Amino acid sequence: MAQKEKVVHGALCKCQFGTTPDKLAVLTHKKWYANDSAGKEKLLATHKDIGIPFQNKTFGSCKKMNNNACVPAITKWEGYYEKEKYDPPGGYVLTEDCKATCAVAGTACIEMIKSGQTGQPTKKNMENADEALQAQVNPLVNMKEMDRKDPYEFLNIK
Repeated sequence: MAQKEKVVHGALCKCQFGTTPDKLAVLTHKKWYANDSAGKEKLLATHKDIGIPFQNKTFGSCKKMNNNACVPAITKWEGYYEKEKYDPPGGYVLTEDCKATCAVAGTACIEMIKSGQTGQPTKKNMENADEALQAQVNPLVNMKEMDRKDPYEFLNIK
């Protein structure tokens, strides 16, 4: 699974036959989280998240249904990572390149736009960062001050 992001609750998905993206809603468990130190928001998505696991439950208008309202019905996921299984729900983790088959289209037409993960730097990340490189990439950020409540405090911007 080299360099592939795991998919979490809130991942942005699109259907090739729809007009609007929708966010994935993990409803199969309340136990496994990724990139979420508080364990409140980023539930891991698995291949067991089928049916209508989306926040708005639609991808807009569906070309397969003569541009009538889309009601996605996921029958299966493809390309999930079979070396990482979570129980419950007994599902393999989805990765950013997974695709879902919709009962309406009959093909793997739903894909990820974004995995749902976001970076959350920690104090340890800052301690391990290359100061010279960070000074070039983030010239206004003082790496030694990142553990402050407001790392930009020294700029005196009101």
